[in-house]
Amino acid sequence: MMLEKCKRPLERCFGVGKGGVDGLLWHMDLRPHASGDYSIAMVQANSLLEDQGQVFTSPSATYVGIYDGHGGPEASRFITHHLFPFLHKFSTEEGGLSEEVIKKAFDATEEEFLHLVKRSWPSRPQIASVGSCCLVGVIANDVLYLANLGDSRAVLGRRVSDHRKNTRVLAERLSIDHNVGVEEVRKEVEALHPDDSHIVVFTRGVWRIKGIIQVSRSIGDVYLKKPEFSSDTLFQQFGSAVPLKRPVMTAEPSILIRKLKPEDLFLIFASDGLWEQLSDEAAVEIVLKSPRACNKCRCCT
Repeated sequence: MMLEKCKRPLERCFGVGKGGVDGLLWHMDLRPHASGDYSIAMVQANSLLEDQGQVFTSPSATYVGIYDGHGGPEASRFITHHLFPFLHKFSTEEGGLSEEVIKKAFDATEEEFLHLVKRSWPSRPQIASVGSCCLVGVIANDVLYLANLGDSRAVLGRRVSDHRKNTRVLAERLSIDHNVGVEEVRKEVEALHPDDSHIVVFTRGVWRIKGIIQVSRSIGDVYLKKPEFSSDTLFQQFGSAVPLKRPVMTAEPSILIRKLKPEDLFLIFASDGLWEQLSDEAAVEIVLKSPRACNKCRCCT
């Protein structure tokens, strides 16, 4: 998903649709948003689609969400219907977006999903193992509010000039990958669990928390946050017990607030399915080489 700053008349768009379809691939061509244009492309990896993406644009703000689900589609679908409304509700109550508003919206979404898990538990105990990464960007008044859980990523394409006035575009990573494959994240998890020598283990070619999951933050994954679920005999009929002394994952987002500048040309929001194949620099280069139907500014050519 790409957002590009390019001043054009505003149009309103609610949700997303398919612009082109080919089997498990689909895309939507450029559409206007509050600060420019956006386009979407998606490749479905599994027969059951566990991932969701959404864009909401109004005259005052543009919201982007990337939700990379695992264990089932329920968490990513739930986020699609709840996170943006919570952001709108709390920002209206507090007089605008802020770090505190974003945290409240994520907390409320996590809490409501927990209620869903409890209601569904007797008939569907496996829902306790469903979760989703969550990457959200909001652009309002030329300010970017960015929040993420998990290893989806936002990358900025930024124009820079040297002393000879030669220009190039740099890739600047704005989000943090909450993946224990990253040494810094692995050490963070280990420091929170000094009495558990097996909190992170190397298995099946990658580092995993308790040998199960790579990401350290998510919406859902209740059985790794609430010990009473994984130890329940009902859940053990579906999956193995995970002995927990305390939660091994959180739903606390990393948040960045950044004033956008004229040299900030475009943003790329994508799940790890893209970033496992492309470096930040390669993705930015692809966007740069893609023609834009805009003659209002150089950044689109």
